[in-house]
Amino acid sequence: MDEHAADPGAITRPGPDTPEPIVGRDAELARLFRAVDAVSADPVVVLVGDVGTGKSALLDSAVRRAGARGARVLRADGSESESNLAFSALHQLLRPVRAEVDGLPERQHAALHDAFGTGPAAVAPDLMVIGVAVLSLLSALGDEGPVLVVLDDAHWFDRASLDALAFVARRLEGEPVTMLIGARAGEHLPGFGRQLPTLALGPLDDAASRGLLDRRPAVPTGRTRARILDQAGGNPLALTELARAAAAPGAAPEVPSAGPLPLTEHLERIFAARLDTLPTTTRRALLLLAAMDTVDSAITVPAGLPHAEDGAWPPAERAGLVRRTGRDVRFRHPLVRSALYHAAPFEARREAHLQLAETLRDAPDRRAWHLAAAAPRPDAAVSAELVRTADRARRRGGHAAAAKALQRAAELSPRRADSARLLVEAAGAAVFTGDLAWVEELAAAVRARTDDASLLASATVHVGRLAVLTVRHTVVFSRLIHAAERSAVSRPGTALDLLAGAAVVRFYSGEDAHRHRVQDVLRRLPRHASHTWLRTWVRAVSDPRTDRAELVSLLPRLSAEAEHRPDRLTAFAVMAWLLDETPQAVRAYDAAFDRELPGPLPEGLEGAAAWAYVEHGRWEQARTACARTTAVGSAAGLDHAVACAAAADATVLAFQGDAAAARARAEDALALIDPLESRSVSVYARRALGAAAAAEGAYERAYDQLRMVFTADGAPVHYHASYPALAELAAAAVRAGRRAEAAALVERSARALAENASPRLRALLGRARGLLADPEEAEPHFRAALADPSLAHWPFEHAQTLLDLAEWLRRRRRIAEARAPLTDALEIFRRLGARPWIERARAEARAAGLDVADSPPDALTALSPQQRQIIGLAARGLTNREIGERLFLSPRTVGSHLYRSFPKLGITARSQLRDLIEGPLAAARHQD
Repeated sequence: MDEHAADPGAITRPGPDTPEPIVGRDAELARLFRAVDAVSADPVVVLVGDVGTGKSALLDSAVRRAGARGARVLRADGSESESNLAFSALHQLLRPVRAEVDGLPERQHAALHDAFGTGPAAVAPDLMVIGVAVLSLLSALGDEGPVLVVLDDAHWFDRASLDALAFVARRLEGEPVTMLIGARAGEHLPGFGRQLPTLALGPLDDAASRGLLDRRPAVPTGRTRARILDQAGGNPLALTELARAAAAPGAAPEVPSAGPLPLTEHLERIFAARLDTLPTTTRRALLLLAAMDTVDSAITVPAGLPHAEDGAWPPAERAGLVRRTGRDVRFRHPLVRSALYHAAPFEARREAHLQLAETLRDAPDRRAWHLAAAAPRPDAAVSAELVRTADRARRRGGHAAAAKALQRAAELSPRRADSARLLVEAAGAAVFTGDLAWVEELAAAVRARTDDASLLASATVHVGRLAVLTVRHTVVFSRLIHAAERSAVSRPGTALDLLAGAAVVRFYSGEDAHRHRVQDVLRRLPRHASHTWLRTWVRAVSDPRTDRAELVSLLPRLSAEAEHRPDRLTAFAVMAWLLDETPQAVRAYDAAFDRELPGPLPEGLEGAAAWAYVEHGRWEQARTACARTTAVGSAAGLDHAVACAAAADATVLAFQGDAAAARARAEDALALIDPLESRSVSVYARRALGAAAAAEGAYERAYDQLRMVFTADGAPVHYHASYPALAELAAAAVRAGRRAEAAALVERSARALAENASPRLRALLGRARGLLADPEEAEPHFRAALADPSLAHWPFEHAQTLLDLAEWLRRRRRIAEARAPLTDALEIFRRLGARPWIERARAEARAAGLDVADSPPDALTALSPQQRQIIGLAARGLTNREIGERLFLSPRTVGSHLYRSFPKLGITARSQLRDLIEGPLAAARHQD
């Protein structure tokens, strides 16, 4: 499926043909050649242009250039008919390297085999694992020499392949791999964001247009030439085809006069008109090829298509409709296929599809789509075939393919009730594509087909499930709560499902009016034992402070249920985290991730995983959770999910002392949301900015940022995210001279929380009061904040309080008493890698007479955040491949980071990492 800048027969895929020069695209060719020759900083280039501007011709030239230089070329060409088949484009791309795929680690090659339908697919393969597998494969191929990946007509790739390849495209920096992508202008490629360099093909200028005509075997002249130049508008394909049409005997009328038809339709008419001059056998072969439209030549002969050497093809080749390369016959341009297919009568198209369906009994998914194309009216049997296709696609992780199959099955279902039900199922599958507009379209189709309240509510649930991950919180909440209100009396279970989504929106928005609406509906619902789980979810998410003790008392029962229902583990973890039962949350997240339970999209509040790990002192896992959410959210275009991850990531970076990186990530989060629509993200980002400023000693700036997480009168901007900032706000206030203002705010918060404050929040309030109190009155507050041994489960907060107490004791000249909390605090800060706090604790320890020498972990300050993360994992014994899987990097990239890190750490071998990271901690434990 080529798009050509000269004679469509001149430039082909690598083969025996000698290509003609490409006219008028010198700058574009040079840009592609720089990428292929690895002299460009960009490993990925997206080539976009209208139909016929020459994208494929340019990509062909790049392929020849790469091949001449010894590069390995992997290529996939998009096919309109195969866009419904999950992972078909990725399978086409990797088919030449099947042996290398089998050489990947077990989990990775199993994921690819499951995606391609050649594995057991007991569960849907993880998109991130598939992405890492492809990245690792390309990186390994790069060890043998440069690799060129060409994705042509990418706008016709199936969505599952696009997601995996977009994941790879964002991670090719430093790899000996170049990716060139051809796509039509105006077509959206999910996951391939604006950050990728784009090369746009515009019309040829007048000189190039005339030069292209001059290269024709029969050069058009006079009025015909002027009309061609006028009508083509600089489009290379149009110039070539109009000139060919003008030169054909008796075909002058094919050159269109000015009129209302777009250029593509003019061209399609020209291609279709050539059918009249062709023999019947040729027309029949062309229609079969058009109906098949597959790049899989292995099925062409069994499908009844004539061999490439058959006499049916030369007339079509002379007419400029196909080209033959060895045993392969292909249309010269996608417009040819479209024109010939639609020019044929429906009955002829139907017969072609039925012939293909009969031949493809061993390829049930392809067969089902051919039967669907042949169906002139609703057909229950064909609808059922498509439902089975959807089931297979879902098992392989092809959610877009499943949704398309279900949508078409609904169109072919004879009964409206079945049609509506299938559309609801299609919406449920489409949720996992991240395409909210599509889910809303399917929900609208449900409303047009049925007034069944249960189906209508289910459609609304599906829309809400995805919409909660966007930034449209006000609109989404309104839809969900209205639907819940309508369902409350007649369908309480459905109403609870809707409230579950509304509660998530309430958390993200932080809008207090939303809490009242949720509670009003919840009070109207009958209490039933089977509803305990969802009722608890709604209460914990929308209002975790009120009746906290009762909610916490329900956690053991919910935990036991989650053990038997692994799909509920992450939901249980969210509730535990919201209730400040962080250790339970972390255990549940560990179990979920060990079972690889997270789905293809971030679920509502999946950012809670990162925050639970942050609070529990497992910052490495927190950043890994952020990386996953960012990768999946970016691919699906879910800005709010990406913003949540950025805010959590910024906080860890600030605690580790990388203030510049923390600010950048926090600003990324704020740029993606409206602070009045997403108060949660806004508060988390402000807390990160405050922590970054404090790490630099800029306490006035830190206080200003932290003060923004409360309103002017001292109320929390967000009912859950604001309160944990109280102690940090107090610490900044003391150093910024804002003690009185901060003290009033802390006391207001203490009164608001009252008995509903968790032990963690009571400890943070104690620390804040100790910092803000008169020196003679501070000690009881610090002691109270440290009294409960369970507070060690929040190690960073615990260590901060230990240090505050030690500083207070030393200033009271109680130096001997200060040494124990100082030693404990320093050990925790070192274990966490909290560099600013290590320095502060070390200085205080020296002032207390402790012998604290500079220690090797401080060498980590010279590393980037990602390098520190990799070093930490390597110190635990993980291989480069295992680290790559966790951080969504290739083994080569991991190795490169380690190579650059070792000299900075003063080590020469991987075996030294464990002692470097853990040795000083053991020594610190034995200090007096």
